[in-house]
Parts: sequence; C-alpha cells; structure tokens
Amino acid sequence: MLAHVTMKMLHHAKCFQHLAIFGSVRALHKDNRTATPQNFSNYESMKQDFKLGIPEYFNFAKDVLDQWTDKEKAGKKPSNPAFWWINRNGEEVQWSFEELGSLSRKFANILSEACSLQRGDRVILILPRVPEWWLANVACLRTGTVLIPGTTQLTQKDILYRLQSSKANCIITNDVLAPAVDAVAPKCENLRSKLIVSENSREGWGNLKEMMKHASDSHTCVKTKHNEIMAIFFTSGTSGYPKMTAHTHSSFGLGLSVNGRFWLDLTPSDVMWNTSDTGWAKSAWSSVFSPWIQGACVFTHHLPRFEPTSILQTLSKYPITVFCSAPTVYRMLVQNDMASYKFKSLKHCVSAGEPITPDVTEKWRNKTGLDIYEGYGQTETVLICGNFKGMKIKPGSMGKPSPAFDVKIVDVNGNVLPPGQEGDIGIQVLPNRPFGLFTHYVDNPSKTASTLRGNFYITGDRGYMDEDGYFWFVARADDVILSSGYRIGPFEVENALNEHPSVAESAVVSSPDPIRGEVVKAFVVLNPDYKSHDQEQLIKEIQEHVKKTTAPYKYPRKVEFIQELPKTISGKTKRNELRKKEWKTI
Repeated sequence: MLAHVTMKMLHHAKCFQHLAIFGSVRALHKDNRTATPQNFSNYESMKQDFKLGIPEYFNFAKDVLDQWTDKEKAGKKPSNPAFWWINRNGEEVQWSFEELGSLSRKFANILSEACSLQRGDRVILILPRVPEWWLANVACLRTGTVLIPGTTQLTQKDILYRLQSSKANCIITNDVLAPAVDAVAPKCENLRSKLIVSENSREGWGNLKEMMKHASDSHTCVKTKHNEIMAIFFTSGTSGYPKMTAHTHSSFGLGLSVNGRFWLDLTPSDVMWNTSDTGWAKSAWSSVFSPWIQGACVFTHHLPRFEPTSILQTLSKYPITVFCSAPTVYRMLVQNDMASYKFKSLKHCVSAGEPITPDVTEKWRNKTGLDIYEGYGQTETVLICGNFKGMKIKPGSMGKPSPAFDVKIVDVNGNVLPPGQEGDIGIQVLPNRPFGLFTHYVDNPSKTASTLRGNFYITGDRGYMDEDGYFWFVARADDVILSSGYRIGPFEVENALNEHPSVAESAVVSSPDPIRGEVVKAFVVLNPDYKSHDQEQLIKEIQEHVKKTTAPYKYPRKVEFIQELPKTISGKTKRNELRKKEWKTI
C-alpha cells in the first residue's frame, strides 16, 4: 500500500510540474513534493503552501487541452482516452486529446464562419449527455464566445426567458427542443443562428452533424485575457426569475484545478464519471475542467433517465476510478442489492449538490468499502469546503475549506464568529478577492452588491465550524429548495401555480423526503369555485400544470390546501413559518 501511495505521489508531482504550467500558469504550488493529495496529514501546511499564479492571458483550450495533446503525442501521458462516451444501446465513442482538439476546432470554425459569431457573443447550449455537448464547450473556449448551458428539462417559457435575458446570438439544441425554440425565436431579436444535433434537417437550422463533415480542423484559438467572461450559468433565487452568474476564463479554467487535484484526487491515470445534468455548473466542475486540467479521462453514460441498476452495472463493467454524484443517487443505489456488483477499479467517491446524511455514507461504505467525500460549493464558486483524500471524515460535515478560499462563519454585521456558533457561511474577498469566484450577476448590480457583507462574500447558506475546523451545513438562509442536487426557487413555482384557475394564492417551501433530501411542497388557497372539487384529482391537475408551465423537476411533489397563508403586516407571505412547520421546528 505504501508503495502505491508513494508512486502516486510522484505521479502527482510530475503532473503538476507539467501543469505548472503549460507555458501560461506560473506555479500551482510552492513545493509540489509536499502538497500532494496523499499528504493531507498537515492540512494547514497544505493551505499555506497553495499558490496559483494567474497569467494575464489564459484560455483553457490552448493552455491546457492542447498541451495535453502535446504530452500525448510525446508518449508522456497514460493511454487513457480524454473522453469516453457510452449509451444504453451499446454505442461507444472514445477520443484522445488530439481527436478532441481536431473535432473542437472544426466546431469552432462552424461557430466563427457559418454562424458568424464574434468573440464575446453568447451561445446557449441545451443538449443531453451527447458528445457534441463537450465539443461545444471546447469550441466556445476556442472562439472566445460565452457559453450559457441549460438543462434539457426547460420549457418553451424557460427558453424564451433565457434567450431574451441573455441576449444570446446562437442556440444549440436537438430535435426535442427545436420546436420550442422556433416558437419563441421571433421574439428574440439578438438570435442570429441556430444549430441542431440531429440526423435530420430542419428548416432554418444548421445541421451540426453534416456541417462537421465539411468543416476544417485548422483554427487558431483566440487569445483571451484571464478575466474575460467565459461562461454564464443561470441559478435560481428566492424572488424573481433565475439570475445570470458570470465566470471568467480563470475562475473556472484555473480555479477548478482545486477541485481536480485536492477533492477529486485525479491524475492522468484516472477515469472520472460525473452524473450531473449538463445544464448545471456541476457539469463544468466535474465533466470538463477538473478532470481535463489533470489530464484524466472524462467518462459519461447517456441515460435518458436515472436507473440505479444501470449505474451499478456501469461502475462494475468499466474502469471508472472516480465517481461523483448527488446524495440522492447514492441513497437510491444503496437501496439495491449490490452484492453481485464488483467495482474493481473504483477507488474514490465524492458527493455534492446537497448535504449527504451519515446513514447513506455508512451504507455505501459497508457495501463497497469506500467512503464518500462530500464537497460544498455553488454555481458562483469552485469548491468552498471538502473532505479531502487522506483527511479524517466526520460524518455529516462538509469538511474543511479548500486551499483557494478563506472561509468563515460570520454574523449579520460581517464579524467572524467563534467555533460552535451558527451564522452565515462567508468567503473573505477583501482586501484581495480570491480566484474561483464569479464576477457578478449579469445586469443585476443590486443583487451582486447584496452578496457582500463587510470583508466577505455571503454564500446564502447557514452553518457553523467546530473546534477542529470542520464546517457543518445547517440550512439555506433564504427559501431556495435543494432537491436531488437541483436548486429550485419558490418564485417560479408559485408563478406557475397561480396561473392555474383553481389557485387563488400559493406558497412554496421545502419539505423533508427520505430519498431526495427535500422536495417542493405547495400550500394552496383555492378559489371558491373549486373548494368542492375532488381534491386528489385537483392535486394531480395542478402538478401536471406546473410540469408543463416550468421545468418538470420543479413541480410540487406535495400539495396541501389551506384556508389562508400566514403573512406579515405588509402582506408578504411568511414562507419561513410554513417551512418550520413542515420541518417540525415550531
């Protein structure tokens, strides 16, 4: 075992001497020999020694991916593919870094030439887990266009909102969502081009598969400054529609090296599988930047819907070494009989998106012999806290701060609280703002300003730190619902509910659930004409209405009819009162 650890430490050191830096980044660490993921016995030393230089110009495609291609050609990298895709029909795609580079340059030429996109133009990408999703990510990097991912569960109304608010110039999607795009496109004056991933042609759309056959793979990557906007992610809030969170080329392209090295514990020998939906920032975290900055293989299984047995079969059949999924997935997996599955290659499991409960980690350990290393972060950040390889895990804790951030528990005035006291989780941003943070909420300066308190960026989560420096999540400070790894804002759900003719008023809060952690619950005041209707049937109608009006994952799995909503003197709904009642805290 010691020999294995020593060899891997040397592997990490060599990898990071190379990464340090692909000609662009000056140094990841002061001493790669002492800051390897297996040497976490001195956590404070690791934090202190961590240092990442930020160059004036940086582009992940050129400065990381193309450099791995050079290593690959020189035989200085393991023979793992850069990308490995399978689906339930037995189809399989594998690309080396060289092939990824060639195909993404073709895609980049399509964006620049066929779509006439310029550096800084915005591209909405709504695709399931198909290879073209990854090519689009890299092509946008090469062209300097701003990527805006979206989940395939978006409705026509959601797509219209995203196209209009982002002023997107191009959209890339498939047969399923193309009709919804066509229905709203006339209302989107900035939309100039549409690309479809399909075997069939569609009027007004460029067929990406056909265009790739004829595109040149000769393309010069744009020279982007590290602080140029690289991507925009929509994230839910408590009031209003989703906000646009802007990240730069360095905040994710370099910042996620923290995730890849320290939390995911990746090397070029690893095969990494992250099950996150392609619409979320977590896919950027663990399906693009973190693995590839380490030279690891990105593995993905295109499952149209979650199937526990398929997940277990895949982990058993393929040489996956690192697995990342939401706590909900782990909860469902441990409910299965896992005795017949042998995970011969799996060595590291991580979880994020919502807190994972100690009983799930214990069951997983009993069935697999492996711990689950919880990580905590946001769309606005890279990893904030984590349980790192080699560090003692305290069940229920989200670990200690990542090397990138100085994390504290603060009070309402921005003062740091002592261990054991609950407060707001904050990241110190003054006098020096750390890399790995979003820059701002696009077109929303007041919301951006509201995240600052004293010297800290306030995450919106409540927690406390214990005497050993471990952080513990308590709850969201606002009303955002975390369900199966999804962030769901009550405003959108309430808006959808209130459009149903039976609903006079509604309030949406989280409700405990043994599988999903928490789910959406709606408290509904009915219009008088509907009070005599069959309530069970009415609940089903309301739920179906919400599924069609907004993204299906947001629908209320629980509905309760009440006479009136609790309100303040000024008429605002007291969601916190309903939530406390639901969680039995009052």
